Amino acid sequence: MDGTETPETPADFAERLLAWYDRHGRHDLPWKRPRDPYRIWVSEIMLQQTRVGTVIPYFERFMTRFPDVASLARATEDAVLGLWSGLGYYARARHLHRAARILLAEHGGELPRDPETLRALPGIGRSTAAAILAQAFDERHAILDGNVKRVLARHRAIDGWPGQAAVERRLWALAEALTPSRRVADYTQAIMDLGASVCTRARPRCDACPVAGDCLARASGEPTRWPRPRPRRPQPVRQTCFLLLRHGDAVLLERRPPTGLWGGLWCFPQCDSRPEADRWLAEMAGPDAVWRELPGVRHAFTHFRLEITPLLCSLPENPARRVMDGGDRLWYNVRTPDALRGLPAPVRRLLESLRRQADERTDPEDDT
Repeated sequence: MDGTETPETPADFAERLLAWYDRHGRHDLPWKRPRDPYRIWVSEIMLQQTRVGTVIPYFERFMTRFPDVASLARATEDAVLGLWSGLGYYARARHLHRAARILLAEHGGELPRDPETLRALPGIGRSTAAAILAQAFDERHAILDGNVKRVLARHRAIDGWPGQAAVERRLWALAEALTPSRRVADYTQAIMDLGASVCTRARPRCDACPVAGDCLARASGEPTRWPRPRPRRPQPVRQTCFLLLRHGDAVLLERRPPTGLWGGLWCFPQCDSRPEADRWLAEMAGPDAVWRELPGVRHAFTHFRLEITPLLCSLPENPARRVMDGGDRLWYNVRTPDALRGLPAPVRRLLESLRRQADERTDPEDDT
């Protein structure tokens, strides 16, 4: 197949999958109680590259704070990022916020049902738009997220990495051919559930799969050969220093630029090298200020690893006040954390460590 022909597939593929879903699928997901377009949209954005079990508590907190498009659109970015902290891929939160404002201003607060109009919103691609329309309105739209790609690539033994354009075209053609005209919402959930719970990446449970009878990957005896993994490339390592300036229970944070790494989130000031950190400290806190190096922190991104050297410096109150530079810097009290501040995971972990030390009334500089 070259992706332009109609794939030859069993006519009962969907029926077998739906029968399995009726018995084994996930029917109690919180975004389906009630199943309205706004809740489906938020859930689909959160579920991009993130497991259901991780998403559920974030989704529930998000809905409590922002129950509809209007409340999300009128929120500050800090409030949105604060509830997203720890979920990762923060561009999703910024796109969601921007899209809510567009919906309120241009669409009366309603998600459009036209696929192209929906895809024009920030953060919504072809598969996400299809999932929203199928799940919210039971309309016939094929989806192709990571789980679905794995199921289809194995069922038809489609060679190649799914991220390649030619392979993706074949998978889209197959997804379109298999999607039924009835119970579309259940079918899309079923094929996602199958990939998440049965046709898993490392240990597929072929004996529990409703479509195993004609699965070419299973017939080969090596189902994990499909899909092919992303071609390996050396993952670069970047270095940075986190500058933890502390006075009392407060630590200095500054807002990152709106785009780029951790865009819009609150972080410690950063420098690329120790000499640069020394110069920054001397300028901000005076020539006698001294750093203490804390244990290093590693954080993995999709395309690189970040190795972080935290440098702690306790400052007297007066020099600390001079560090304030306006609205993009603040003193963050580790004993009374602000839930409305978006914080990257390594920053949250370091703040939590400082909070525990403060609760124990232990000066980290006296630790050995």
